[in-house]
Amino acid sequence: MTSSDAGTAAAAEPAGDPAVRRREQRGWYFYDWAFSAFSTTVVTVFLGPYLTDVAEAAAGADGYVRPLGIPVLAESFFPYVVSLSVLLQVLVLPIVGAIADRTRRKREMLGALAYLGALATMGLYFLGGSNYLLGGLLFVVANIAFGASAVVYYSFLPEIALPDERDAVSSRGWALGYLGGALLLAANLALFLGHETFGLSEGAAVRVSLLSAGLWWALWTIVPLRALRSRARPGADEDGVRALAGGFRQLRHTMRSARAYPTTLLFLAGYLLYNDGVQTVIALAATYGDEELELSQTTLISAILLVQFVAFGGALLLGATAQRIGAKRTVLGSLVLWCAAVTLGYFVPVGNAVQFYLLAALIGLVLGGTQALSRSLYSQLIPRGQEAEYFSLYEITDRGTSWLGTLIFGLVLQWTGSYRSASISLVVFFVASFVVLRRVDVRKGIIEAGNLPPARV
Repeated sequence: MTSSDAGTAAAAEPAGDPAVRRREQRGWYFYDWAFSAFSTTVVTVFLGPYLTDVAEAAAGADGYVRPLGIPVLAESFFPYVVSLSVLLQVLVLPIVGAIADRTRRKREMLGALAYLGALATMGLYFLGGSNYLLGGLLFVVANIAFGASAVVYYSFLPEIALPDERDAVSSRGWALGYLGGALLLAANLALFLGHETFGLSEGAAVRVSLLSAGLWWALWTIVPLRALRSRARPGADEDGVRALAGGFRQLRHTMRSARAYPTTLLFLAGYLLYNDGVQTVIALAATYGDEELELSQTTLISAILLVQFVAFGGALLLGATAQRIGAKRTVLGSLVLWCAAVTLGYFVPVGNAVQFYLLAALIGLVLGGTQALSRSLYSQLIPRGQEAEYFSLYEITDRGTSWLGTLIFGLVLQWTGSYRSASISLVVFFVASFVVLRRVDVRKGIIEAGNLPPARV
């Protein structure tokens, strides 16, 4: 099969029987539930501080560790490891997407990536003493597997849902992801805060929490693997080496042909802008609450949980709204609310936990819905037969460029010395993305990609 043929290969249609589609959709939701525990328990809360402690224990008198002979400040080791894992994803994810579009065993590919990530996460249980390199290596493997499995997982959406179903299906999956991540995080925080009651040291409680995230990921992945099915793609290569070689050919073709879908690229540009703003708010909200608002750790931890639980309802609410007014209008409305949230955050008084909780609730309300509808809207704008490849570009936009917001935040903080000024600067991302997204003719882009537009876009 030639590279040009690969670009025009059609994917199998979603099952015509609604009962069959619903069965696959219900199973598909649970991968969000399964792998979201890695984001909440491992990345957001526990691993950063613990791995930093381990690196500090391994550091010399000058406070530096030396992986591969390179001097690294112990406190900087975890941020550098995160950056390395993101950089490697930028290289790996397009290849994974190209192979997923070629293989006849996409379900099995999802399982392999999920269990690679889950096993690496479970391996963090053995992180201790001064073995910081083990922690760094396991996290890099787990985070790459997390991103790669997301590419394959997202690419199932056009295969299991009709155009008019995708906003609701994506929103339900994202909502379940927030709920599952929040439930496990709540249990782990209870274990951590009451570790003496359970006869555990603080470090042991952290390691058990990291282990639980891997186990959760592995066990719940069984549900989508039992429900989803791989489709026979016309002209797809056999599995193995030929799928890998064909994947490289198809990737080259996709990079060249993406210019034929200008509306899709314009949407990605808008997504890049508002996703940078969203990711910066998520990453730095706790720091803002700590450094600027002088709130307690208990307040900050409970606010993180509040965001997770409210995001569950928010994703469902915005999904229902999209059914009435269309996904594009709903996302534009959510960007207005993001501007309001960032602006209101500027005025929260020092030490006012109640207003911080209200701000967290507003963020949670729009967080899940914005992300869920972005996923479903993008799924309408990509050519059939190349879903995984184009979702690899989506994930790269999500992960590989999410440093822009934090860079702007850091520069404004350095220039002004004010966390409030740095936080309000993020409004620029949401305003700019609003302007770009208004120019996206979604119906035209769906037709350009060779897809059937839903009733409301």
